[in-house]
Amino acid sequence: MRNRNPLLERRWFVGLAAVGLIVTGLFLTSSIRSPETSYLCPAALGIRTRTEFSYEPAPMQMRAILHYATSRVVPQQSVAEIKISLDVIKSLGRPCNFLVFGLGHDSLMWASFNPGGRTVFLEEDPKWVHSILKDAPGLKAHTVRYRTQLREAKTLLTSYRSEAACSPARAYLRGNEACKLALENLPDEVYETEWDMIMIDAPKGYYAEAPGRMSAVFSAAVMARNRKQLGVTHVFLHDVDRKVEKVYAEEFLCKKNFVNGAGRLWHFKIPPSNDTLASHFC
Repeated sequence: MRNRNPLLERRWFVGLAAVGLIVTGLFLTSSIRSPETSYLCPAALGIRTRTEFSYEPAPMQMRAILHYATSRVVPQQSVAEIKISLDVIKSLGRPCNFLVFGLGHDSLMWASFNPGGRTVFLEEDPKWVHSILKDAPGLKAHTVRYRTQLREAKTLLTSYRSEAACSPARAYLRGNEACKLALENLPDEVYETEWDMIMIDAPKGYYAEAPGRMSAVFSAAVMARNRKQLGVTHVFLHDVDRKVEKVYAEEFLCKKNFVNGAGRLWHFKIPPSNDTLASHFC
C-alpha cells in the first residue's frame, strides 16, 4: 500500500469519472431523444415505426468512452466542475450550440455531452490543434489569433471604458479593430451562431506574454448580451483562482448573473440586453 501514487490515483479517478459522466450523458440523451418523451414523436400521433424504441449512440460518444477508459490523460477540470456544465446540458433537454475556448484532453468529452448539437473549439496554437485533431478528427476546431498579452490586463480594464467601440451599449465583435478586447477575426460560424453555452478555459494565462483570457471573457459577454433568440447564455469560466480571470468576470460577466461554482469554475447565466444607454456591463 505504501507504493501508491496519490497523483496517479487521482488521474485514474478523474478519467473513470469522465467515462461515467459520458455514459450518464449518453443515457440522458437517449431519454431525451426517445419517442416516449418527445412531444412530436410518431407514437404520440398514433404512428408506430420499426425504430420507435431503438437508440444509436453517437460515434463521438463511443469514441470518448473508449478514449477515457484506456488513457492516462484525463480532463483538466475536476468531476465537480465538469458536472456543472453537464447539468446545464441536461436542463436544456436538447442538442445545443456550445462554444469552447480551448482545445485539449477534455474536448472529446465536451463534444460527447452534446450529440446532435454544434460544439466548436477555439484554440490559439495551430500545432496543438493539429495534434489533437490527429487523434480526434471528428472535433470541430478553429485557430484564433489574440491581440492581447496578460501583462496588459490592468491597462485594458481601465482603458476600454474610453473606447466607444467597447461600450456595452454598442459593443460588437466582427471587424471591431478599435476595441482591443474584441475578438474581431473569428470564423463567420462563431459570429452567426447563437451560443447556448460558452466555456472559457483558454487561452493561456499564466505568464506575462501569454494572451490571457481578457478577450475571451469580454467577447463571451458581448455574444451573450447580443443574443437575439429567446433564452439566456450560460457562460463557464475556469481558473477563477487567478486574479485576471476573477476581476474580468466581475467586470463583464457580473456578480448578479452568477449562478453557482465548484472548485475553480464559475457559472454565469447572462440574459440578452438591448439597453442602448448602458454605460457598464454590470
